[in-house]
Parts: sequence; C-alpha cells; structure tokens
Amino acid sequence: MTPLQRTRTRLGVVTLTWLVAALFAAPLPGFGQGQTYRAPRTAGGRPDLNGFWQALNTAHWDLEAHTAAPGPVLALGAAYAIPPGLGVVRDGPIPYRPDALAKKKGYAANVLKEDAEVKCYLPGVPRMMYMPYPVQIVQSTAQIVMLSEFASAQRTIYIDGKEPPPADTWMGWSNGRWDGETLVIDSKGFLGGTISALDEAGAIQVRFLDRAGNYHTDGLHVVERIRRTGPDHLSYEATIEDPNVYTRPWTISMPLYRRVEPNMELGEFKCEEFAGDLIFGRYAKEPAAK
Repeated sequence: MTPLQRTRTRLGVVTLTWLVAALFAAPLPGFGQGQTYRAPRTAGGRPDLNGFWQALNTAHWDLEAHTAAPGPVLALGAAYAIPPGLGVVRDGPIPYRPDALAKKKGYAANVLKEDAEVKCYLPGVPRMMYMPYPVQIVQSTAQIVMLSEFASAQRTIYIDGKEPPPADTWMGWSNGRWDGETLVIDSKGFLGGTISALDEAGAIQVRFLDRAGNYHTDGLHVVERIRRTGPDHLSYEATIEDPNVYTRPWTISMPLYRRVEPNMELGEFKCEEFAGDLIFGRYAKEPAAK
C-alpha cells in the first residue's frame, strides 16, 4: 500500500468513526423530545392518546433480563426459542419473598401447563400492555377504553372515578386521573387465576405476568403512568404491588410504539378454538350426550 493509499484509509476510518459517534449522539425520534413534548389535545383538552400502540421488546417472555434459551417446545427448534432481552424491571431483580421465589421457579418449569395465555384466558393488567399484540386506545372525556388483539381483551379506565371494584375480574377495575401530561391509572380487584398454591393463610390463586413464571395473586395492585413523548411514542410505566408475593412495590417501564399503517385495525384473534383440545382433551370434539 502506497503512502497516499494509507492516508486515504486513515481518513476513511476517522470519518466513519465520527459518523458512528454522531449517529449514537443524536436523539432518537420521539424520545429526544421526552418531557418537553406536548401532545396534541382531544376536544376535551386532554393529551390525545388515541391510536394503535405496541410494545417491541421481550417482556412477554420474561420481564427480567435474560439470555437466549431453548423454547418450551423443543420440537419447534429456533422457531419458538426464547430471544435475549435487557429486561424492563427498574432496579431489578423482582423483589420476591423467599418462599414466593421458590414457587416462581416451579411455575417456570410448568409454563405450558399453567400459563393463562396458553389457555386463552384474558391476560390481565399490566400483561396486556406488553404482549406481542397491538393495543388500541379509544379516548373520551369520562372514560378510556383499551382493546387488545389477544382474545379480544378490553379494559375501561374511569376518569376521575372513585368507585372500588364491585367484584374481582380477570382485567380488574381501573380508575384514572390526569397529572398534567400523564395519565395515571390505579387498578385493583383482580382474580388471582387458576393455579392453586399454599401459603401460611391457606390456598391462594396465582396468575402469570409473563412466560417465565413471574406471577401475582389476587392481592395485586397496579398503578400505571402513560405519557405521550412524541408523535409515535408513549412512555409506559407500571408499579406492581402484591404483599402475598413481593417484599415491596416494583416498577416496569418501556416505550410503546404507534402502528402507523394507514389501514391499521385490530385483527380478530379468537383463540378459544385453539385452546379447546388443550383444555378439554378428547371431550372437545365429542357430541354432548343426549
């Protein structure tokens, strides 16, 4: 290589280095605006959260940081292998009580048998928000409705509502309020689930938060904070409390991304028919006795 060629090579490397540095230093679209962004307003003057939004992470596999691993269905090979993820838990790990952590490890080993997602039950909160399905937000002055493509799940947030949960349900009861640009949602009244576990007080009902066996009981209390940080981004946070399972409240956070397809709509994913044989076995296709 001639001296001129070596000089050109060094200049090329320096230029590439500067370009890479500039790329990483530049703010990402939407997130660069962050707390200074002011969302467009609805007719009622509140930040407009309407639209289709979706998480793009691996929280549905495992809320905590995790490496790539074989999936629970080995016959599918890489098609159902677990992708790596940085995790969405702030100040992790999840603060389990020692007895609850031991149970979590057992649930993780039996996820295909025990997980409500496999059985097509409603996903609950906050799990609905980070499953690999879009969520539509429909906003009015008094209520906000969130609809998931999975199992046609939906939840209603009652703005400035004060009513306690009238009964425990899969999706809980959600009261909301506006804190400036942020929608704050307080949810209680959750059914525990279909898995029975024993503690000092007797039987408790368990539901999963992801496919890794992280779980909660009917003692769940969730406070979510949703803020629009750009034209196509929401900041989503959820603080999770359950004294049956955790030593203290803990928080997950992630961006949600707008689906911008001009013809975007929620598809029909009625998964009951996919889970019938799993739940009812050979009885699923036999006619009822006369």
